[in-house]
Amino acid sequence: MEPDLFTAAAEERQEKDPTGSPLAVRMRPRTLDEVVGQQHLLKPGSPLRRLVGEGSSGPAGPSSVILWGPPGTGKTTLAYVVSKATNKRFVELSAITAGVKEVRAVIDGARRASGGYGQETVLFLDEIHRFSKAQQDSLLPAVENRWVTLIAATTENPYFSVISPLLSRSLLLTLEPLTDDDVRDLLKRALTDERGLKGAVTLPEDTAAHLLRIAGGDARRALTALEAAAGAALDKGESEVSLATLEETVDRAAVKYDRDGDQHYDVASALIKSIRGSDVDAALHYLARMIEAGEDPRFIARRLMISASEDIGLADPNALPIAVAAAQAVAMIGFPEAALTLSHATIALALAPKSNAATTAIGAALEDVRKGLAGPVPSHLRDSHYKGATKLGHGKGYTYPHDLPEGIAEQQYAPDALKDREYYEPTRHGAEARYADAVEWTRKHLGRKRS
Repeated sequence: MEPDLFTAAAEERQEKDPTGSPLAVRMRPRTLDEVVGQQHLLKPGSPLRRLVGEGSSGPAGPSSVILWGPPGTGKTTLAYVVSKATNKRFVELSAITAGVKEVRAVIDGARRASGGYGQETVLFLDEIHRFSKAQQDSLLPAVENRWVTLIAATTENPYFSVISPLLSRSLLLTLEPLTDDDVRDLLKRALTDERGLKGAVTLPEDTAAHLLRIAGGDARRALTALEAAAGAALDKGESEVSLATLEETVDRAAVKYDRDGDQHYDVASALIKSIRGSDVDAALHYLARMIEAGEDPRFIARRLMISASEDIGLADPNALPIAVAAAQAVAMIGFPEAALTLSHATIALALAPKSNAATTAIGAALEDVRKGLAGPVPSHLRDSHYKGATKLGHGKGYTYPHDLPEGIAEQQYAPDALKDREYYEPTRHGAEARYADAVEWTRKHLGRKRS
């Protein structure tokens, strides 16, 4: 028998006793309008709207799509909505259990349904990144000839995990992590909806806040935790899910951390000061508190990038590239995996040699500019490329450093008021020692006098 996404028997059983299914299953949206989040994918005329038959008439049929996003953001939910709303034949395969044989069976069935009954087939393939290249190749003829319309779901970057020919024949739709407001709306609906908890319990604000931290933008995780905590509360004869009950149920203490208040800034400050002080263990502690409290990983990454320049600078020139790479990585992967990247960067920065010379250098330069110490650019440095510049004396007397054996010319670069000013005072910490030598050598060859 073909592996339908939701078989008739399962649907009938769920209709008779919906409480037998997990809360996350019972609360799955029935239409695209009930979907929480991902509104950028649900606009009129979007590929998903066309898949359920909205505006899909005419010579341009709906396209195959690849849904890419973190767990719990609605990939399976969207496929479920399509299965309920479309009048097309809907088949599900999981790349965890299926192989080429099962794919070919679905394709053969799709061709028979199309030829015999004029019925189109939508194939939902979950975890497509688990398919080998050969297994993905087996999908190509069916997708290219539109024997099936493919909905493929993946949590991994499809540019690395899906073959190029399949990508080129499909539309890539990126799902974003759900916001706290998205998850909060979902929890409110689950508390009162007839398919959910039917008002049996209430959720105080402190408990809801902890649930949001636990969820981390994952709707399935939020509903699973809510169901477990609600069950525990009802077993105690309580109609309110207290914070203590939730902590006991999920075995996870609520971190006292207000993301919009003083603790947000205090813990962030402690993280940066621990890195500056080279205490890697304290830095990791504060990082863990921020992660556990559900802090935005991009905020943490931004603080690390600032620290790399402010407190490390040229003592370790690799510090900033590491911090920037961490910021790029967490933007792509999100929690929970982003915790590993943030740990990597935090450890590297905490153990790096420290120098604030870059910080003090720009600070001193800015201070002079604000005091009005500027003056005109020396005439030999001015732009001499436009017509009439030479008559004004622009560029006259300029020495091209590359024409000299040592690549440095003894000439004045700063305005007269600042010609002997020295802003950069390198330390001899780590790699900055070689910059200190370079500064000493260049200043000597520039004919500079100590101020």
